[in-house]
Amino acid sequence: MAQSKDADKLVGVWQPSDGRSYVKIDKIGNKFYGRVVWLKEANEEDGSPRLDKNNPDESLRSTPLKGYRVMKDLVYNEDEKMWLDGTIYDPKNGTTYNCKIELMDDNKIEVRGFVGTAVFGRTDVWTRLQKKK
Repeated sequence: MAQSKDADKLVGVWQPSDGRSYVKIDKIGNKFYGRVVWLKEANEEDGSPRLDKNNPDESLRSTPLKGYRVMKDLVYNEDEKMWLDGTIYDPKNGTTYNCKIELMDDNKIEVRGFVGTAVFGRTDVWTRLQKKK
């Protein structure tokens, strides 16, 4: 039961450090997924929804970014106290990276996207929107 309690600390709405989006992380089965629930610039200048225009799959380029699942298949590892083995998608460049997440405290997480080994990647600190006390 302790594993489930610790694992579930990831569930919530998080803001990446650039402040341009909110990502809601949910648990489905034993895996965690994140989707965009708010964008600072949700629409193009003409008022149409901002689309995933950089997706390498041309059939997905007409998909609105708001509501898009950008984080997939993360699993909590009790021994390492982090969420591993998932992926994160960056719509700015249309690239999917391996992903791991570590809880810094109840309201901050370190999200690392990388290719191959975690040494080659980038870490961003995300902040929980509704603070836990």
